[in-house]
Amino acid sequence: MKHFLDIHLTDPADLRVMIDAARAMKTARNNRPRGARDDDQPLAGRMVALIFEKPSTRTRVSFDVGVRQMGGETMVLSGKEMQLGHGETIADTARVLSRYVDLIMIRTFEEATLLEMAEHATVPVINGLTNRTHPCQIMADVMTYEEHRGPIAGKKVVWSGDGNNVFASFAHAAGQFGFDLTFTGPETLDPERVWLEWAAAKGYPVTIDRNPERAVMGADLVVTDTWVSMHDPESARERRHNQLRAYQVNEALMARAKPDALFMHCLPAHRNDEATSGVMDGPHSVIFDEAENRLHAQKAVMRWCLGV
Repeated sequence: MKHFLDIHLTDPADLRVMIDAARAMKTARNNRPRGARDDDQPLAGRMVALIFEKPSTRTRVSFDVGVRQMGGETMVLSGKEMQLGHGETIADTARVLSRYVDLIMIRTFEEATLLEMAEHATVPVINGLTNRTHPCQIMADVMTYEEHRGPIAGKKVVWSGDGNNVFASFAHAAGQFGFDLTFTGPETLDPERVWLEWAAAKGYPVTIDRNPERAVMGADLVVTDTWVSMHDPESARERRHNQLRAYQVNEALMARAKPDALFMHCLPAHRNDEATSGVMDGPHSVIFDEAENRLHAQKAVMRWCLGV
């Protein structure tokens, strides 16, 4: 049994297998009509539980569609429906669900919830997002870069903005896929030191540069994310805007990257905050390929977890 909990906890060779499988499955779907199932049905007869303590668009739809394309069925559960960790322990919930389903994907707040679920489940568990990491997103991002520009190894990736959970998984990916990662953002929103130390220990230390114009020089890929969470109070939103305004990815900033640099944003976006519409809809942007590739990358993750 193999869990997919974080990129830094997964062998690089297995990560490469998943990326290659995702690209192959995407290619195989090119000539199929929309909504058609895959020719190969590796999840036929399988049930996948999709647990959402946090609301979601891309994660919910991409996992649900991916399971159905591969012949399986899904059971979508919200945190309110399950009262996860309230009344019944997470450990007992994991044990019970394991008697009913073949695979569990959980999108939750606390990393401890994910880890306890995985510790006690007897079926594979996939991290759909926690407050600390978002590995499925970065698998899609690596896939997207490579389908447009070839191997990501040795490339310069620049993150502009908040050192959040998505950035944390980029730091993991830098060490596992072998690319150079630069963080440009305010010191008050620096990424967790433990992730920077992990990447450095793998031989790919993260560069921190407070000057965004200098940071993006020579970048092959520029990435940002929303400045505020849907759960942030209004006071926090204003404070974050003040901190991050200098790190907006706009046309002038992208012009300092390589001429063929790509731009990514995991969405949802607040247009003209963290990135301008001119960049998001411009020639560097691959944000909608990136969103689509969540589907293909996660199908590969599920197949890897189940060994099918």
